[in-house]
Amino acid sequence: MKDLHTNTPLVTRTQGTGNDLVFLHGWGMNSGAFTSFIPYLTNSFRVTTIDLPGFGENAQHVPSPYDAESLAQMIAPYIPPESIVVGWSLGGLVAQRLALIGKDFKGLALKGLVTIASTPRFIAGPCWPGIAGDLLAMFESQLESNYNRTLERFLAIQAMGSDTARQDIKAIRGHISEYPEPDQHALKQGLRILSTEDLRQDIGRITVPTLRLYGRLDSLVPTSGIDRICELHPQADTVVLPHAAHAPFISHPQQSADILFSFASSVYQQKAS
Repeated sequence: MKDLHTNTPLVTRTQGTGNDLVFLHGWGMNSGAFTSFIPYLTNSFRVTTIDLPGFGENAQHVPSPYDAESLAQMIAPYIPPESIVVGWSLGGLVAQRLALIGKDFKGLALKGLVTIASTPRFIAGPCWPGIAGDLLAMFESQLESNYNRTLERFLAIQAMGSDTARQDIKAIRGHISEYPEPDQHALKQGLRILSTEDLRQDIGRITVPTLRLYGRLDSLVPTSGIDRICELHPQADTVVLPHAAHAPFISHPQQSADILFSFASSVYQQKAS
């Protein structure tokens, strides 16, 4: 059974019972991206999904300025205490921001952090593998004329390399289409976050237990950059799925769920002891 909470400015959805996991989606998406993955977890956890402001059921809530800090500040009041926050792609940037502001934001008490196919800096730079700047610029210019076609191309790049790429794209597209379309300003500024946000000097200050999950075939978060992230955040656990791309929870749901279950169980056992 799903509980839809609409008595707050932001819509959140909760299902399952147990300790809390909160999921944040990637650019151009909404919480529908997790629809097929959540059933792998709800026997053991209470899972809450929150559409990023400007997206899905929260499309009408667009903070100004539209940046990762503002998104984190807006989402923070709706995260259950003692939650593990799981952020995919752009959602991973917001999740890292939440982990960084945790001690300073009244009422926010994260128990752990999981990033899926995410990084402290998405765009490539000197000695830093990432997304080519001209690719993000191309997406931004295409947005002006056709959001759906731009999203389709973005999905294709995300699934590139996966043996199940076609099925992965179809699955995500089908589920996110059940939610409202995103705000155009949020779409454009979301791409701007991907091209400008840089948490490399900050992630070493994240103190909650952290898991970073990657796909070896991911073209948006290249595995060549993982060692650099490990150097910046050595406290984090790192797992690379050898046959996954940018959406491992879609292409390898059972394996992803097992890894997440193991990490979360360990975190909550530490709490109990």
